[in-house]
Amino acid sequence: MQDSSIQFSELALNDAILSALDGMGFVSPTPIQAAAIPHLLAGKDALGKAQTGTGKTAAFSLPLLNKLDLNQRKPQAIVLAPTRELAIQVAAEMKNLGRDIKGLKVLEIYGGASIVDQMRALKSGAHVVVGTPGRVQDLINRDRLHLDEVHTFVLDEADEMLNMGFVDDVTWIMEQAPAEAQRVLFSATMPPMLKNIVERFLRNPEHIDVAGKNHTVDKVEQQFWVVKGIEKDEAMSRLLETEETDASIVFVRTRQDTERLADWLSARGFKASALHGDIPQSQRERTVDHIKQGVIDILVATDVVARGLDVPRITHVFNYDIPFDVESYIHRIGRTGRAGRKGKAILLVRTNQIRMLRTIERVTKSSMEEIQLPLRDVVAQARLVKLGQELEQEKEHKALEKFAELVEQLQENLEIDATTLAAILLKRQQGKRPLFYVGADPMIDAIERDKKRRKERREGGRDGERRGGERFQGDWDTYQLQVGREQGVQVKDIVGALANELGLTKGSIGAIKLDRESTYVQLPKQMTSDVAGKLRKLRIRQKEAGAVVVEFTDFREPRGRREGGGGRRDGARRDGARQGHRGQRDGQREGQRDGQRDGGNRREGGRDGERRFDRNRGGDHRGSHRGERSFSRNRRSEG
Repeated sequence: MQDSSIQFSELALNDAILSALDGMGFVSPTPIQAAAIPHLLAGKDALGKAQTGTGKTAAFSLPLLNKLDLNQRKPQAIVLAPTRELAIQVAAEMKNLGRDIKGLKVLEIYGGASIVDQMRALKSGAHVVVGTPGRVQDLINRDRLHLDEVHTFVLDEADEMLNMGFVDDVTWIMEQAPAEAQRVLFSATMPPMLKNIVERFLRNPEHIDVAGKNHTVDKVEQQFWVVKGIEKDEAMSRLLETEETDASIVFVRTRQDTERLADWLSARGFKASALHGDIPQSQRERTVDHIKQGVIDILVATDVVARGLDVPRITHVFNYDIPFDVESYIHRIGRTGRAGRKGKAILLVRTNQIRMLRTIERVTKSSMEEIQLPLRDVVAQARLVKLGQELEQEKEHKALEKFAELVEQLQENLEIDATTLAAILLKRQQGKRPLFYVGADPMIDAIERDKKRRKERREGGRDGERRGGERFQGDWDTYQLQVGREQGVQVKDIVGALANELGLTKGSIGAIKLDRESTYVQLPKQMTSDVAGKLRKLRIRQKEAGAVVVEFTDFREPRGRREGGGGRRDGARRDGARQGHRGQRDGQREGQRDGQRDGGNRREGGRDGERRFDRNRGGDHRGSHRGERSFSRNRRSEG
């Protein structure tokens, strides 16, 4: 946190907060903190634009804690976060920052935990509530969460909340907040829908923008390996054994892959555990505690559940699967290199995903170093060195005499010498991680083939690039779900089910069109058979979705309808960018009347009552007609 020339002691913070900061070793605020705290202490509304890992939680928490009335039992501040993991993390950091404030009560509320316990905690009193939109709205409706004493209202990672389909919930909650309450909004990007909320609810906000200085990227060394020669599981094993890691997070796309890869690594002697949305909340919290305490060293996780993790031990982030958008990548690598510490991120990328890698580099204004995996003989040597270090520590163990007697007994019984016995024991010791290999490493041939392909590509030039772009256009399938508006289904139900049940990130969900009796949604072709099987069994609002692949491409918005509140972007990628731009113009020019009738927040109306949703809404779509349709979902995260 020591990035600024000023010090916390120069800010108008009370002694209890300064004492806690001093105890944690924090002297100077980060840029976002130095820019935001004075305005927030003055009671002004604020719009902060900052990437993850910049210290924005403390930026809004310190002023909030500074003006609490500890004698007031009702909540005085509400912080909304997009996921329960982030809500837990924000609450934990707030408690830490306020640890010297006697009597402080910070309560986290989120789905997946007992609502009865949360209602009981609210009844006993809480100064600050940190929660997810759905559970906060539920408790307000039940008349258990009262906002009449709230003086500060914070939206953290606001763009993520809207992308996850919480726009109606967030808008409704903000309408319930007292008119005089201070409103603070932090976001990495600023899509049009978010601008509408800012214009409606924030009063002459101070604009604080440090997003252009991507501190997360600056503090993380980034490398990539192009998958070749061996499978990614083996690649992960080689990297984990040869990199100087303390603790690591391995990001995969699906819940099934978290379990499979964690089991595969555990069977080979790694201390690994899976972390995904199907795991009960109590077990997820226990898993996070285990990696903090060193019980495990590797988390194999999906994007959503790992959001907000702040574990000092994490030195490496491995992207086993490349994310579908740049924002997810930034959030992933932000799990390391936290608050001034250095970190390392390694991406495993297939040849047909190089375009996305280049997009990440362009948007983050960074350059990744291509690496080669260590050959397996090098890995075996690393295992032998580690074994030697472990044996070195055991040389003086007082129980060795008893084992020496066993060695002599075994030699006599087996009629073998000590060297042969030691060799037998070493063979048993190696298990599934050999101390030496026989035969050629398949990586050697792969490296040679790669050199040959690179030479051919240099000679082929532009034609090869053009062919690559054409292949990439087939990366989406359209699925028809047998649920629609007549069943009471909303877009956020679709997005939530796909994210929670299949482990998909927002970037891996394409255009959605909600009709009366069915829904059409674009999903990646790269889904495994297990994920596709889960999709076929998917239930939405207790109704079977019955997902099937169909030939449907008309994601254009019908005439006479507009998304309430402003700009939109057509999601019909399979029809090409030209059609998408045409659909955009039609929706903007002809649908304003219906958009106003819907109150600026609902995306309903039109001649046939259809409703559509596009994950790319509000983004920079200029790249969509340059062969980058599937990858241009990053909504200008370069600031």
